[in-house]
Amino acid sequence: MNSSQIFTLAFSATLLLNLLIKIWLTTRQNRCVFAHRDQVPTDFADSISLEAHQKAADYTLAKSQIGFWELLLDTLLLMSWTLLGGLSALNQAINLFIPSSMSMTQEICLIVAFMLINGLFHLPLSLIQTFQLEEKFGFNKMTLSLWVSDLCKGLLVGAVLGLPILWLILKLMSAGGANWWAIAWISLVVYQLFVMWIAPNLIMPLFNKFTPLEDETLKAKVTDLMTRVGLSAKGFFVMDGSRRSAHSNAFFTGMGSNKRVVFFDTLLQQLSLEEMEAVLAHELGHFKLKHIPKLMITSFLMSLVGLWTLGFLSGQAWFYTGLGVTPSLSGSNDALALLLFMEVVPLVSFLFSPLSSARSRKFEFEADAFAKIHANSASLKSALLKLYKDNSSTLTPDPIYVKFYHSHPPASQRLAKLES
Repeated sequence: MNSSQIFTLAFSATLLLNLLIKIWLTTRQNRCVFAHRDQVPTDFADSISLEAHQKAADYTLAKSQIGFWELLLDTLLLMSWTLLGGLSALNQAINLFIPSSMSMTQEICLIVAFMLINGLFHLPLSLIQTFQLEEKFGFNKMTLSLWVSDLCKGLLVGAVLGLPILWLILKLMSAGGANWWAIAWISLVVYQLFVMWIAPNLIMPLFNKFTPLEDETLKAKVTDLMTRVGLSAKGFFVMDGSRRSAHSNAFFTGMGSNKRVVFFDTLLQQLSLEEMEAVLAHELGHFKLKHIPKLMITSFLMSLVGLWTLGFLSGQAWFYTGLGVTPSLSGSNDALALLLFMEVVPLVSFLFSPLSSARSRKFEFEADAFAKIHANSASLKSALLKLYKDNSSTLTPDPIYVKFYHSHPPASQRLAKLES
């Protein structure tokens, strides 16, 4: 058995393992949620009605069904692109229409075509998710025209921001020497920081309307809270989240002088002033406790390891042939290597997702503890209960499913910590 065959076997085994684990986790989650559907957990009996609890269970099960079909689609697409020769065929087709003298154009067109085709296959499920599932449970506020508008804007923003960095990465892969991956990593870090800096003022307003917070009482509370915790913001804004969904949230975003506090308009209708203050204190806790920089540093280190690995794999013939692609013997294979790597990485990263999810849940507990100090603990608890109810979040998730998928602790654990 040669290196190519060994890699094919390893890839197939990892793909099958991913599929089996995800199906097993989904089955566990569905059984757990359904088994507790007809009885509100004792700790929530006084605050969550049976009707609300059953709605949350039904919403969770419906989302799980969509997720199952998405899992099957992703698996079929991955197999089609790799072992069944789809990516190789797409590459050959593009090379027929674009001369070899325009190699960079060939490679960019290959990546863009790949992403567009993948996106087209996912469109039906996206429509079903928005206009059937979310509509059925009363969360969707989006019209079809707004959905299409968001899709077009997303494609445009992706092209404007993505194509330059894609061109740079491919250029470095072909002409950057043996250590191209190190230069690419520095470029990618600078690019990500730049996007984070411009997002609040240039990108986010393309999709949502942000208006200054007019509630003077809430503004005074928020200003006082930020003064107490030692943070400042460029302004306080309300986002028209109700144009798209009945779900609600609040967040503190931006870098440097671009930091701003944002409330969903739906949140303003759901929570009292004290509850709003407590929710914001939680979000500010993430900043004061350096959770954002810690996550960014981890992300940057992982991207460094990833680019180094890509640098090694892109020079190995078995990496291409083992995934059903015939590399060019004379032209560039950089785009092929990049796409194949992007397809393989999620299979490996999923196996380590319990580690990243556990860290995220730890940060949530710490942010809650911060909010408990700088705001009213009872208000935070009541706000969380309202958000769990209004967003139809299940109160009875499967514990093992939580370890893989949940970035936030289950309601029972989170509220118990607040009460301790």
